[in-house]
Amino acid sequence: MTTMTQDQADARHIKQDDYVSCTVAFIDCKKPGSHLKENYSIIGPGVTSSGDQVINLPEAHGFNIGAAAMPNGITNNLHIHFTAEVFIVQRGEWTFRWGSNGENEVVGKAGDIVSVPTWIFRGFTNTGQDDGWLFTVLGGDNTGGVIFHPEIIREAAEYGLYISSENQLIDTSRGDQVPPEDRRIPPMPAEDVADLREVSRDEMMSRVVTQGSRDFRPGFIDQKLRGGGAEIAPVIGFGITQNREHSAPITNPHGFSAEWLRLQPGQSVGPFNLDDKMVLIGHTGQFRIEYVDNGDVSVEVNAWDTYSIPAGAARSITAVGDAVVEILVVVTGDHRKRPVFSEDVIEAAAETGLGLDASGFVAKSSLLPVYGRAG
Repeated sequence: MTTMTQDQADARHIKQDDYVSCTVAFIDCKKPGSHLKENYSIIGPGVTSSGDQVINLPEAHGFNIGAAAMPNGITNNLHIHFTAEVFIVQRGEWTFRWGSNGENEVVGKAGDIVSVPTWIFRGFTNTGQDDGWLFTVLGGDNTGGVIFHPEIIREAAEYGLYISSENQLIDTSRGDQVPPEDRRIPPMPAEDVADLREVSRDEMMSRVVTQGSRDFRPGFIDQKLRGGGAEIAPVIGFGITQNREHSAPITNPHGFSAEWLRLQPGQSVGPFNLDDKMVLIGHTGQFRIEYVDNGDVSVEVNAWDTYSIPAGAARSITAVGDAVVEILVVVTGDHRKRPVFSEDVIEAAAETGLGLDASGFVAKSSLLPVYGRAG
């Protein structure tokens, strides 16, 4: 069991006002039309090429949480990632591009999630009317850096920008010395660009989960209890849902799972424990996290905030205020996660006729053999 003091609990809360932007995070930072983008590293070791980037919580989680903010018309240019890259549209309208020259497009709006395959070029533009915001999740603690499109690397050299073989941004305008060719990342050869696999529109659309396509259903053993009934909508992989009817639309390994948690005003989920680190990204509403084994330790989290819950900590999550709460729940690992609810919850659920089967899914307790019933 992980115990928490109030100071420790507060330190894992990254408020919106705590996010620190970096405008020189990547090699395209001086390209006209890209110079106004802001990059954020919020949780994890970080993926930036700049030593100026501030990371709010650099603790390794098995994935990285970041963000990008841009005014209308600003573009993040074509690049390749080696681990999963997932975009969560928090505000605005965004056009995502993919392909060797960005020839394919899909539009994402608030509440939409886009997971882009590894080893293909991708980029995005804020095509909405106002300043837009994307949260991002990248798989792994070490994401291996970024390969920008060869045209971007060549153009960046005109502004005195290079990327060293250690994935560090070299800026000659601030006195950095240009590394020799064998110590910097060159443009990808044309034949290698041509060899990158093509991703069809149908394949990419299967990796887009729009706000309207989310499959919300009661997620947990406490669904018939007073104040219970929180809903889950899976997005990526095996998450924490205890509803056997749930199936994530995106199934390939990412190194993490992602699912929406929805709470009506006053609704709670828990107390439960989990063996894995969990990050909550507030999309709408306000919620309270209580560490139930630690007296009165609690934290109130707003929309746009992020919060990291350590593995092994018993917690409950409660909607605060009059608004519906929607939270993106990201948990490390590709395995099936098994939330362990408190004995009080399990016993109360049994009185409503519900139990957990041997796979940890909710079932009618009257159908469970006595020798197989969960305690």
